[in-house]
Amino acid sequence: MASPDGITLTASQEPPAASTRPGADMTANPAMPSWLPILLGFLTAVGPVSTDIYLPAFPALERSLHAASGSAGMTLSAWMIGLAIGQISMGPLSDRFGRRIPMLLGMLVYTIGSVGCAMSTSLWEMCGFRLLAAIAASASIVIPSACVRDLSSGNAAAKLMSKLILIQGVVPILAPMLGGMALDYISWRAIFWVSAGYGGICVLLLLRIFPETLRPEARRELRPLSLLHRYTGIARDRSFITNGMIWGFSGFLSFTYLTAAPTVFEHIFGFTPAHYGMLFGLFAVCMIGASQINGALVGRVSAGRLLGIALAIAIVGAIALLVVVMLGEQYLSPETHQIRKIMLLPIVGCMMITLGTTGIIGPNAMVGALSNQPQYAGSASAFAGTLQYALGSLASTAIGLLPSDTPAPMAALMLFAALMMGFFAVFRPHLPPEIEDAMEHANAAH
Repeated sequence: MASPDGITLTASQEPPAASTRPGADMTANPAMPSWLPILLGFLTAVGPVSTDIYLPAFPALERSLHAASGSAGMTLSAWMIGLAIGQISMGPLSDRFGRRIPMLLGMLVYTIGSVGCAMSTSLWEMCGFRLLAAIAASASIVIPSACVRDLSSGNAAAKLMSKLILIQGVVPILAPMLGGMALDYISWRAIFWVSAGYGGICVLLLLRIFPETLRPEARRELRPLSLLHRYTGIARDRSFITNGMIWGFSGFLSFTYLTAAPTVFEHIFGFTPAHYGMLFGLFAVCMIGASQINGALVGRVSAGRLLGIALAIAIVGAIALLVVVMLGEQYLSPETHQIRKIMLLPIVGCMMITLGTTGIIGPNAMVGALSNQPQYAGSASAFAGTLQYALGSLASTAIGLLPSDTPAPMAALMLFAALMMGFFAVFRPHLPPEIEDAMEHANAAH
């Protein structure tokens, strides 16, 4: 079975009872202690916290490191590249060495990387530490879902997984708001010291109370050539590659926004970091709300149709955004290079429409990508996640290289992503009804 985060989950067998005290070996106990879901959620949150909490600090970071306006997006690009590497590697590593050791080493290196970010004296130095921290943090982003499946199955696993997904949804709303408000009182470097502290707490929890959930007899051999052959076979599947590229370009769209928005709204529109954090929360609510609508419609409307409708809305929203931005260029003040406030509301509205569709596009694209991969669903999910992070890093790099005194590059790249998703949707094969019905149930559980 595959987790939403893209690792292969190992079905648990019925082991003999043992103590559930903190630090006990849970490989011997099918019962899950009440504190373990909270701990898994705390570990999982490292991803969205590290991605989002420093976004409002982009302008301040650029000034401090004497970097060009908009170049802070390169640090986000480095983070995405690291997650792409970690996404595809941490699952097999945890299947070979167990869940606890990879997470422990990962959080230790993440802590060191966060300290390096806090002490960086140049943008490139910070990019290097962000890359290191991202590869390491991937362990705590993808492995907790495997722990869920090690200890539970069926409805129990679905309920616990929904709690982890809820954390992954709520944290992106809260993190930038907290980061933006904190910047009124502290330096951007303090955000990374806090991240290092977060990592240090995770290390202590993993050392003292986190149980190993994967039994030794359930561990698998790590064979790189076999994995390469598997991924090559997955890439040849038309259903996977078309849907996987849709999933990937939804990441391109999202990370275009994540990278460009701090400069657009703080530098051009004059938002304070705290106000930008609140706006970020509004966009996150739109995406989460759309995913809930998707869940409510699953079973009533086919996954393919939901995907098609969402893609059409995304393309219309992105076109409208670019048109609004281009019309707004005539209101640019030569002295201040600021768009008049009258353009703010339509730009935000178009972005809400375009970004909201990703909450529907993502799950349904993944449904299609996994439809022909029942034996290697975990590997296929990891591959799709790597595509998304790789394209996301490309978007962040492009934003960092394009002019930052106008929202036009952001709008143009978001439209490009929407059109590319539409392009791959044209070649997306239709799923047999019985496969689509089965995958819709997985979609609903996700």
